[in-house]
Amino acid sequence: MSPLTSFHRLAHDTFSSFLLSLSQSQSSETFFNTFKSMPASEEIVTRISLWWEQARAIVIVPVFKFLVTLCLIMSMMYFIEVLYMGIVVAYVKLFKRKPEKVYKWEAMEDVECGSETFPMVLVQIPMYNEKEVCEQSIAAACKISWPSNRIIIQVLDDSTDPASKELVRRECERWSREGVNITFEIRDNRNGYKAGALREGMKHSYVKQCDYIAIFDADFQPEPDFLHRTVPFLIHNPKLALVQGRWEFGKTFLYTPFLIFEILILLNISHVIITVNADQCMMTRLQEMSLSYHFTVEQQVGSSTFAFFGFNGTAGVWRISALNESGGWNDQTTVEDMDIAVRATLRGWKLLYLHDLKVKSELPCSFNALRSQQHRWTCGPANLFRKMAGKIVKSENVSLWKKLYMLYSFFFMRKVVAHILTFCFYCVILPASVLFPEVTVPKWATFYLPALITLFIAIGKPRSVYLLVFWVLFENAMSMLRTKALVMGLFETGRVQEWVVTEKLGDGLKTKLIGQESKEHHVRLKDRMHLLELLLGVYLLFCGCYDIIYGKNTLYLYVYLLLQSTAFFVVGFGFVGKYAAASS
Repeated sequence: MSPLTSFHRLAHDTFSSFLLSLSQSQSSETFFNTFKSMPASEEIVTRISLWWEQARAIVIVPVFKFLVTLCLIMSMMYFIEVLYMGIVVAYVKLFKRKPEKVYKWEAMEDVECGSETFPMVLVQIPMYNEKEVCEQSIAAACKISWPSNRIIIQVLDDSTDPASKELVRRECERWSREGVNITFEIRDNRNGYKAGALREGMKHSYVKQCDYIAIFDADFQPEPDFLHRTVPFLIHNPKLALVQGRWEFGKTFLYTPFLIFEILILLNISHVIITVNADQCMMTRLQEMSLSYHFTVEQQVGSSTFAFFGFNGTAGVWRISALNESGGWNDQTTVEDMDIAVRATLRGWKLLYLHDLKVKSELPCSFNALRSQQHRWTCGPANLFRKMAGKIVKSENVSLWKKLYMLYSFFFMRKVVAHILTFCFYCVILPASVLFPEVTVPKWATFYLPALITLFIAIGKPRSVYLLVFWVLFENAMSMLRTKALVMGLFETGRVQEWVVTEKLGDGLKTKLIGQESKEHHVRLKDRMHLLELLLGVYLLFCGCYDIIYGKNTLYLYVYLLLQSTAFFVVGFGFVGKYAAASS
């Protein structure tokens, strides 16, 4: 008898005696006796146990084995992708393949030789209720070294807060009185969010005289030589559409010795002066690690191999003709920056990333702000992949290899598989393996491969290598949020078009006691809590305890499970980052 036939036979035998007795009963008395003819409770428990064993053997275990195999395949695919990027970066470093060797670059002539040799540049600064950072960003843009008659600073203010709007207006007027060519532009709606504001900004008549456009978000502070280092690439290379700079998150000046500070910052108690906020708290340090890898590896690989990468939305200079030819700013997704980079590439334009060009910016120090940012950064690319995959395949201006890179490496592996693998394998499938001793997860997939991937990622920020364990736990804890956003983007459901401007603190970060900041603002626990993360923490804790009691403990998997469950509890209760007071 086959296992499936036996499974159905068990169900039939269980209820047959009860149904037979019920059909033969003639009165309430005999109906009562029916229950006496039913199998005993011990027999019911035994049969339920047999059902479960049959279902486990026939359905659950095979499905679980299939999921494990699928995750192992994705692990190998992702490892090969990370290894490939590591090799490219090593090649660029060893052979010093700097952009100046690949693309022509010549320094601009001195202003004394005549400003007419300088092209006209528009600098756009989109803002939305950014009163904490508006003064420093406008000041940084106005201090850019460029002939005053060859540059226009355009502040695009969508603020709904009257105080913020008035502060930005006064700041623009102050710089205008000092001789800076600066304009203050507002609109009566927020249609299209940032993409809509940039699109409206391009409609003004004075933009027609500009050749290039530099874009800086409200918390970015470019160095005075920013245009001198970027624009020459665009002037001498007519097929270049974009020159992208690297985000830098500042340094910390300490009142304590370095090693002592690194220990104290984990405990959140150190007196520091912060320029920007990379070292403000553990959460910002972990963000810095992720973003440093993105710029050091991912952006550099795309620029060095196929001249394609995702525009970061800020700290970059566009050729206006390329921008217009590619269709301009489009608000079909919440990643208008990546969208325009894809469309420009499909038109045959090239993109250049300058790793040595650093632009200071601010990291989210509020956990809710980080969650909103990560939702947009995950949902938007997935939604763009859904909408642009067909156009990439059909494009006639892009080589087959570049199409493969865009579809497989850039979108599928980094924007889809990476999130699914992190959540499904490391947070669901691997913990569940302790409940299925008949399913073996190879040691290389449990330990060696993740360790190698993590070490490759450490390339981005070697000074933070000792934080790798915290980084892994935090990234896994954020994977549920990202996977939800990924599903929304791929299936275009829920909050797929949600745009929440990332909270910024600006000068409020400077000269503060890190240990005191969290004491200044008290947030109710229920406002911090995230239920799904807490439930997953309970699941991981259960799996960890089960492995301790019943597991073979050959891989000591329970150590990882207990640590990861702790991370989910920390995230679930919101004890991450800083909670700043609402702006008054």
